Amino acid sequence: MIAEIVAVGTEILLGDIVNTNACFLSRRLAAVGVDVYHHVVVGDNPGRMAAAFRQALGRSDLVVVSGGLGPTEDDLSKEVMAEVLGLPLDFDAAVMAGIEDFFRKRRRPLTPNARKQALVPRGATVLPNPVGTAPGLFLEAGGKMVFLLPGPPGELGAVWEQHAEPLLRRLGVGGQVILSRTLKVCAMGESQVAHLVGDLFASSNPTVAPYAKPGEVHLRVTAKASGPEQARELMAPLEAEIRRRLGWRVFAVDDGTMAHAVGERLVAAGLTLAVAESCTGGMLGALITTVPGSSRYFLGGIVAYANQVKVSHLDVPGELIRERGAVSEEVAGAMAAGVRNRLGADVSLAISGVAGPGGGSPAKPVGTVCFALARPEGLFTWSEFLRGDREEVRGRACQVALTTLYRYLVTGNPEGE
Repeated sequence: MIAEIVAVGTEILLGDIVNTNACFLSRRLAAVGVDVYHHVVVGDNPGRMAAAFRQALGRSDLVVVSGGLGPTEDDLSKEVMAEVLGLPLDFDAAVMAGIEDFFRKRRRPLTPNARKQALVPRGATVLPNPVGTAPGLFLEAGGKMVFLLPGPPGELGAVWEQHAEPLLRRLGVGGQVILSRTLKVCAMGESQVAHLVGDLFASSNPTVAPYAKPGEVHLRVTAKASGPEQARELMAPLEAEIRRRLGWRVFAVDDGTMAHAVGERLVAAGLTLAVAESCTGGMLGALITTVPGSSRYFLGGIVAYANQVKVSHLDVPGELIRERGAVSEEVAGAMAAGVRNRLGADVSLAISGVAGPGGGSPAKPVGTVCFALARPEGLFTWSEFLRGDREEVRGRACQVALTTLYRYLVTGNPEGE
């Protein structure tokens, strides 16, 4: 079965919001063995919406529409789809009663336009919305299946998981499952990864596909089988071969992050961590503490943005800052040593850089970042030139620092194998 996802909303085309619904729906459809061939985004224009719906119905067996079910005049998905399918809209008293109950429980006035959400294409199955007022709808017409789902991600997810997906399973759609597992690779570029495992990309089931991410390469392994366990059995030998070739550089799977990987290694080694930050302004500490249980190894951090704070709170010599500049490996090293001593940590990281958009110089242009790792064996400092805007430079600086710490924790050497 071929599926198509049509997202309705001018706000998506304008870039005001990210279409996370398409990502969610693709994953959920794969879980029931449905292949998604097309993602389409169309604005709140009835003519263009009708054209998009007709195109989707002409080339796909299952069409999932997100958005455009609300009470306002530009919420037109239901009306346009009903027109395309030649179906009248009927008032559904049960849906209206649910809408009235929703407003009553929240002590909000019921506006006249809420009645619009109680209009249902004739023959449609209503999919109750447990967290909103606009219900989802399911239609079968001309041998095609159509889902109309609310646009807010929380509402769409609830309607899909509680009603739409169970309905698809009852209908016996798919028959197979499509299961994916993403291996995350660090300290290696996409070309180098392809050189080492590129021959595995020719595999047909399971498949392997590389995706370049900032500072990482992701390898998505996907299998299609009669059930999840069978799919996992297909993927296991391929994943094992990838891990054999890439070794410790495979640092996480699926939702795992570098912060998680570092935390696991620190716990295993019985080590504690502290950080000193300048240009990242606490971002590194925030990333570390996204991991549940990080209090077992993370002692804390000092955000020393101003030079006088580097001196007073990290014991960085003022003369060193005057001679080498705040953005220097020497100062980063002093910051790392200072926070390690102050907080009594086993290892520490420090970051100082020029994140931009101003503040750069010919010698130290925007994107210049200096790092330090203080550890029992001594101090390791290094510099990187990171591209991107201010937030990208800061984010990548945190990633570089954590990746270097991870390399040290795995290999015992922050520079080598």
